[in-house]
Amino acid sequence: MRIRVIGGGLAGPEAALVAARMGAEVDLYEMRPVRMTLAHETADFGELVCSNSLKSESENTAPWLLKQEMRRAGSPLLECADASAVPAGHALAVDRVEFSRLIGEKIAAEPRITVHREEVTRLDPEDGITIVASGPLTSNALSDEIARLTGSEHLAFYDSISPIVEADSIDRERVYLAARYDKGTADYINCPMTQVEYEAFHDALMTAESVEAKEWEKLEYFEGCLPLEELARRGRDTLRFGPMKPVGLRDPRTGKMPWAVVQLRVENLRADSYNLVGFQNHMKFGEQARILRMIPGLEQARFLRYGQIHRNTYINAPRVLTRTLNLREHPRIFFAGQIAGVEGYTESIATGMLAGMYAATVAQRGTPEPVPRGTALGSLVRYITEAEAKKFQPANITFDLLEPLDDETRRRVRDKRERHRMQCEQALRAMEEWLRGVPPLPPGCVASR
Repeated sequence: MRIRVIGGGLAGPEAALVAARMGAEVDLYEMRPVRMTLAHETADFGELVCSNSLKSESENTAPWLLKQEMRRAGSPLLECADASAVPAGHALAVDRVEFSRLIGEKIAAEPRITVHREEVTRLDPEDGITIVASGPLTSNALSDEIARLTGSEHLAFYDSISPIVEADSIDRERVYLAARYDKGTADYINCPMTQVEYEAFHDALMTAESVEAKEWEKLEYFEGCLPLEELARRGRDTLRFGPMKPVGLRDPRTGKMPWAVVQLRVENLRADSYNLVGFQNHMKFGEQARILRMIPGLEQARFLRYGQIHRNTYINAPRVLTRTLNLREHPRIFFAGQIAGVEGYTESIATGMLAGMYAATVAQRGTPEPVPRGTALGSLVRYITEAEAKKFQPANITFDLLEPLDDETRRRVRDKRERHRMQCEQALRAMEEWLRGVPPLPPGCVASR
């Protein structure tokens, strides 16, 4: 039985590659370039439209744990991420062009995958197995079809894109290299601000002209990715305790902590461009050029891309999905990626990996064994399938979602870092046990890091 995968972002290619490696025949559908979205610039698989970071690689953090579980399961896209990594301190960041190129190579080299460049507008529960991984920018036609099929309210929020500047337009005399708390290597460019500079910058944000919303748009921002000017409106020091937090970034030239800091993260292996970390915004392009050039070191900045905002769509997963990511009412239709209710690149890839495994098992007339609750993967799935439906919002992986330690251990171990280490060990043991019972991917698929 063939598997149809809809979407060429992150979850779709991951699901297609995993299912194909497990022996399934896969039809992978991507509507670009026949029909483009408002945020994508290319028709490449795995195009990263926001940040280029897959978050922390610091041992015993929740993002690290999720990636470790995925590597042990043989995630193809994490192989691509590891192979296209760029310096980013303690984070896994990628050269987004190289990352997409490697994904495209893997798909082209997989004989069981057939690529279709066309828009899918119809879902038939009786027509084989389908994985919907169309992402947060799902077309209106497919979005309407999903709403019809699920009978559930279709939710939406707004996500934003950070600006990118040319590296040689940064005034290196006004900035310094450092990683927060000296964790990892000093790969971030830091633009320090005095109190006077920060307050002038904040005042400019408060009066900036925003892009006008369409009549049909309702601005319901995701709390984990608020526009810069929206944060500024929440208080004069909100940015200093958010994306412009100076703590742990002492200026080596002065030995002092700046009043505020803007961090720049390298975009690609050539290091010829940097993105402004956490500086997603909804300001008009002219306003962005004027205000962002108030940042020390960026007075002559040349912008390769300005910040933008776009609509992200997701289903109310707790109402409709099972633990194996398929619809309760239509079990041959699976969901993966941000449309399934996860937030973040790694989380999208993770659900794509699981959906590919589960769909391939069903295609081979087996019964999928859901990933256990005790893992980071299982904790993420548990959240999106069992959260309170009325208040459901997409989520990243955090320690709050992980299975807690037993009561006796929590009483005995007071140090939070030690508890986190123990939770990670507990999760990795559960993952190893689960993997012993599922069909392994072919040798050589597991990347080491």
